[in-house]
Amino acid sequence: MSSIRLFILGSLDERGPMHGHQLRLLAEQEHVNLWTDITVGALYGAIKRLAAEGLIVETRVEREGAYPERQVWQISEAGRESLRSMRLDGLRAIVIKPDPFDLALTKLDTDRLEHLPETVQARIRGLQAMIEDSESHRIHVDKYLTKAEKFVMGHKTERLRAEVAWHTALLEQLPDIVADELARKDTPAHD
Repeated sequence: MSSIRLFILGSLDERGPMHGHQLRLLAEQEHVNLWTDITVGALYGAIKRLAAEGLIVETRVEREGAYPERQVWQISEAGRESLRSMRLDGLRAIVIKPDPFDLALTKLDTDRLEHLPETVQARIRGLQAMIEDSESHRIHVDKYLTKAEKFVMGHKTERLRAEVAWHTALLEQLPDIVADELARKDTPAHD
């Protein structure tokens, strides 16, 4: 499921026909870049793809003053069906992406194990900084958000806190992990 597709179709379904610039302004007003994976600049390309798929249709072309002509889009019946499916998929899907750190932790450089604690501590500091940034953004945009959006922004913060807790537990386990890696290094490989 694509968040940007859900945003465009959902916005057109809820608010009626809009041109791309209106969708962009709405995305900026709702600060979707702070609590979704949507980049506002990607809206225009997504609009073209949705139109090519017949999920949105052009209703008219507008021109205000010296501004260029703007195509006004509305959701099609096929778009409404797709939107229903996307909403349901979005509510049901659980997305936890693999972290390259996990693979790197299982493929350690045994000649540099002494740097591992400081690397994990730096990750913890980075995660804590992300929590502070997330909270600061939430406070800054709070007056613009719906109750659902506020709750969703808190989800990101809670996920980051869980990462800090996991990394803190890892830091406690590092002596055992390092000892295990060193023992493996000293053991000849089996053929």
